[in-house]
Amino acid sequence: MSTLLDIKLKRVNKVYREGDVVSGVVIIQSKSEMQHQGITLTVDGAVNLQLSPKSVGLFEAFYNSVKPITLLQYLVDVAKPGKIPAGKTKLPFEIPLKPKMYRILYETYHGVYVSIQYIIKAEVKRSLLSKDLQKNCEFIVEYKEQEEHAVTKAVPFTISPDTLTNIKGGEKHVPKFKVTGVLDSLSVCITKPLTGELVVEYCETPIKSIEIQLVRVETCGCAEGYAKEVTEIQNIQLAEGDVCRNLSIPIYMIFPRLFTCPTLTTNNFKIEFEINIVVVFQDDYMVTENFPLILTRF
Repeated sequence: MSTLLDIKLKRVNKVYREGDVVSGVVIIQSKSEMQHQGITLTVDGAVNLQLSPKSVGLFEAFYNSVKPITLLQYLVDVAKPGKIPAGKTKLPFEIPLKPKMYRILYETYHGVYVSIQYIIKAEVKRSLLSKDLQKNCEFIVEYKEQEEHAVTKAVPFTISPDTLTNIKGGEKHVPKFKVTGVLDSLSVCITKPLTGELVVEYCETPIKSIEIQLVRVETCGCAEGYAKEVTEIQNIQLAEGDVCRNLSIPIYMIFPRLFTCPTLTTNNFKIEFEINIVVVFQDDYMVTENFPLILTRF
């Protein structure tokens, strides 16, 4: 292609907060002089909702409730119709991050059925005989710093046949065992790790693996009904093989950027998170203990 279009933001990490100014340059690189009909920037921030195949058709009201929710929308004229000289041309821009009326800027989040994205789109309009040039650039929005911080409280737990509510493979296959431990907190700042420890006190059968799973719980809907979907984000192996009894095993999980965000509840959707501690036995039967998780920014 003889003409290249790009967007470069001033902040390398592309992270902004409500009230900030997004600044950068639109870069046009052309081998020869180029005629154009105007250069524009469109800034869109939206919550996109999607129903899983099993939920489509359950409620007609869902079709209205899953329409995109616009959080931010700007159209900026970067340059009026004219000519771009040969070589590299940089056109600066500044855009304030102010939400639409009665809205707030939710944090950027890439989910399966709920996603929150902020996109800058540059467009160079050209004559009918030439195709318009377009370039998209996503930037990340985070909440402003708050005075209130996550309240940490240690949560002890015990996993045994008597405490289980989720058994894969049937109760008759579950051996006698007992796993105890503590999670340092179930209210965690998203920039800090989830920590704790667990101990296998006894188990009558060999253990194959102990894992911790992070799952997202995405809910879409309205007053007529809700569609709730649980999907896995990441799985970390805490121990492999038949671990020593009464040995402290550390729990340490870092939350992945973009695929997690502070816990969010609105009228049309929810984004929540949970963790599962999974014990897999030698015969591949597994038991799972679930813990609800509250993520915060500070």
